[in-house]
Amino acid sequence: MKKIKVAVIGCGTIANAAHIPSYLKNDKAEIIYFCDIIPERAEAAVEKYKCGKAILDYKEALNDPEIDAVSVCTPNNMHAEISIAALKAGKQVLCEKPSARTYGEAKKMQEAQAETGNMLSIGVVNRFNAGVRKIKELIDAGELGEIYHVYVSFRAERSIPGLGGAFTTKAIAGGGVLIDWGVHYLDIVMYCLNDPAVKTVSGKGFCKLAKNMSEYEYTSMWAENTKDLNGTYDVDDFVTGFIRTESSTITLNGSWAQNIGVSETYIDFIGTKAGIRLQYGADFKLYKIADGKLKAVTPEYDTWDFFQKEIDSFVDTVKTKERLSSNIDAAIITTRMMQALYDSSEQEKEIALD
Repeated sequence: MKKIKVAVIGCGTIANAAHIPSYLKNDKAEIIYFCDIIPERAEAAVEKYKCGKAILDYKEALNDPEIDAVSVCTPNNMHAEISIAALKAGKQVLCEKPSARTYGEAKKMQEAQAETGNMLSIGVVNRFNAGVRKIKELIDAGELGEIYHVYVSFRAERSIPGLGGAFTTKAIAGGGVLIDWGVHYLDIVMYCLNDPAVKTVSGKGFCKLAKNMSEYEYTSMWAENTKDLNGTYDVDDFVTGFIRTESSTITLNGSWAQNIGVSETYIDFIGTKAGIRLQYGADFKLYKIADGKLKAVTPEYDTWDFFQKEIDSFVDTVKTKERLSSNIDAAIITTRMMQALYDSSEQEKEIALD
């Protein structure tokens, strides 16, 4: 069988932690190019993984007719440009989350998919998580009854990533904790609820705790290698919101940085027959009535590496162009919701969506 030939564009943290190792473990795929504007990163990937060619310009990969698929693992400000160019070059695309910095950019990506007939998947990897899929099965089977409310919490004590770098620069990232962490939580909710239409959104974002970056005390900081205390900090480190959908309401509180030393990272699905609390990245409990008693059950199910599952599913559909559940057509719903939260915060009013 001829292998799927892949170009990885952007050789930073997510590429090395998830995309590259997963492609290498897939015997149907072969990495041909490692691309990064920092040449040392691309060259380091070639050296480490003993395959591929290091390049600086992503267009070199897109101009190669042998390339079937592209993983876009760049900062958010390049997602739209590279994904659209790749689709127009006849490639199938897996773009890391979020879809883009703004809903407007994501809409252009969706339009490029429609115009070209090629496939654009977004890295909302929890749609390939075994526990999340089990929750969806239970909801679809009616085990929870009517889901009338969902509560989302993604809060941590002082852990802003790469302070002053790309993560905290709105022009690059598009936002802060909402677009970085919240996208995963909200996408889980939308996936489990079968992507209901969003009716109204009200929210408020705060940029507070690291305004004076040189004096910011923190417990941990991932992407520390991107820290630049002479850089920019103009994104939300705390966000709260209320969302009405056609089926349920959703409330959320998210924080990269709070003055409470407890991390609270979970999602509550509240139904008329039962409820579920999903601990993000871990298992979940089902709270129900059985034999006339209130019971808390931790369901058992087979687990797997969901990043590997994402890549394997993407590779399997490169030739068929089958739309995965993570396709831009679904992921853009969350993107639009987040845009409305930011718009509501800026305009200080509720946003109604068509």
